[in-house]
Amino acid sequence: MSVADAEVDVLIVGGGPVGLTARALLERWGVRVSLVEKHGELSPFPRSRLVNVRSMEIYRGLGLADEITAGAFAPEYGRIRFRDTLHDRDFATAAMVGINAPIPESPVTGAVTSQDRLEPTLLAAAVAEMRFATELIDLTEEADSVVAVLVDHRSGEGTRVRARYVLAADGAHSTVRQRLGIGTTGPGALAAVTTVVFDADLDGWCADQPAGVYFTAHGSFLPLYPEGGWAWLGPTPEDAERTDWPGLVSRALGPDAGVRAGVSRVQHWVMNAFVAERFRHGRILLAGDAAHAIPIVGGLGMNTGIADVHNLCWKLAGVLQGWAGPSLLDTYETERHPVAHRTLHQAVANSKLMFEAQSLRHEQLQAGEAAPARVELPWSDRYFAQLGLVLGVAYRSDAVLTDGSTLPEPSHTDPEPSDTGTDYVPTAEPGHRMPHLWLTPDRSTLDSFGEWFTLLTPDPAAWEQQTTAPGVLHIERLPDEHADVCGLGPQGALLVRPDGHIGARWRDRAPSDTTLHQALTAIGGSPRSSR
Repeated sequence: MSVADAEVDVLIVGGGPVGLTARALLERWGVRVSLVEKHGELSPFPRSRLVNVRSMEIYRGLGLADEITAGAFAPEYGRIRFRDTLHDRDFATAAMVGINAPIPESPVTGAVTSQDRLEPTLLAAAVAEMRFATELIDLTEEADSVVAVLVDHRSGEGTRVRARYVLAADGAHSTVRQRLGIGTTGPGALAAVTTVVFDADLDGWCADQPAGVYFTAHGSFLPLYPEGGWAWLGPTPEDAERTDWPGLVSRALGPDAGVRAGVSRVQHWVMNAFVAERFRHGRILLAGDAAHAIPIVGGLGMNTGIADVHNLCWKLAGVLQGWAGPSLLDTYETERHPVAHRTLHQAVANSKLMFEAQSLRHEQLQAGEAAPARVELPWSDRYFAQLGLVLGVAYRSDAVLTDGSTLPEPSHTDPEPSDTGTDYVPTAEPGHRMPHLWLTPDRSTLDSFGEWFTLLTPDPAAWEQQTTAPGVLHIERLPDEHADVCGLGPQGALLVRPDGHIGARWRDRAPSDTTLHQALTAIGGSPRSSR
């Protein structure tokens, strides 16, 4: 066995939003974590722009939602607008549902905020080791650990870290994924894109019609921060090194704009679209863009990665702390791989529909037509709602008990989510996210979940004598008015996993005195012991 310089429970590779979120989640579980990031600092580029409603629920659980919202744009920026140039009026628009206004299905509202505004908040959310300018250059799997070889780019020194598990969140060009030889499926590289960060006084054009994104015939414009700053996104020119970026952006603003853009940063990147063939290789697990690169249209990529680690971290903690078996980690890929494929399909469809809207206007411009009052969009107003995809995710795995001996067959009143990803009908069927229901005027069912399993029942006394592992389970009363909505009788119960997804449901009283113990053992994949 090789000697390592340090030992940790989990080594996280990659310090973007997904890796930083995993660091905060694992620290809450008491897991020893070290995160390495090859760059010398957090990314200075805006990159991802949207924290959707499900991610905000996760951040509410970490106590970060209010801080994220405070630094974000007002809800009315949760909209996309189409214009010939930024100087022109809208010819089409669409709302980002769950961002532009509160929705009854959640206790939170998502937000338009730049990744470089989000990441410092995530970094400060944990004290676990964070090593910048440190790159993973090799890793070796052993029987009970993984040995990673790291190099510190500041000192040039190499170190070896032994970890029980490695969580690779190192982006679409993941070093870890490539070293493991894990292939990908999907369209691949869709486009070469350039982001130009610039300053210009554009409030006069946009203050009365705010948006998170303005799509134009000459690239997309994004306000970066409530206090100012803009980004332009467009196809990378063939001669990018010689491009006059201030001139290009100024022309894209409109011929009558009279504004010169003050460019501060330029970044070239590739819009990828793929899903890794596997999310797990022994003790190494992929998450975020390392597992799936999602086109940016619709703001689904970063948020899918955040949901990945929310699914994974409690499972890692359970295995490391001995109250779950290693087989529980198999359910990570089983549950998240289908979500990644479905999300990729939706994002590619979103991109196609947006390009169709732009193409319709291009045809009108070529015909010499003035901008109409409204372009008939190739989608319904509800297409970009996507709540079915964001809140309606349903897991089917060994970590969800749905067999007839444990639960009655699902009721016909519990609908499955729509394949389009737009419709979301709350349901308490096992595998689904627990619906948001108010327990008190300011406390949601979602606030009941944390570093434990939660049993929600109208009659806690009927379940408190169950034999379970101390410290793993919290029992909480579900108000009687919500029992019917959840398909429960007076002594029924829902067993909710730490990630907020329902692991089991008993429509009425417990079948035996060991019902909960058996359910927790089945979900965790091994007999449980005290923590």
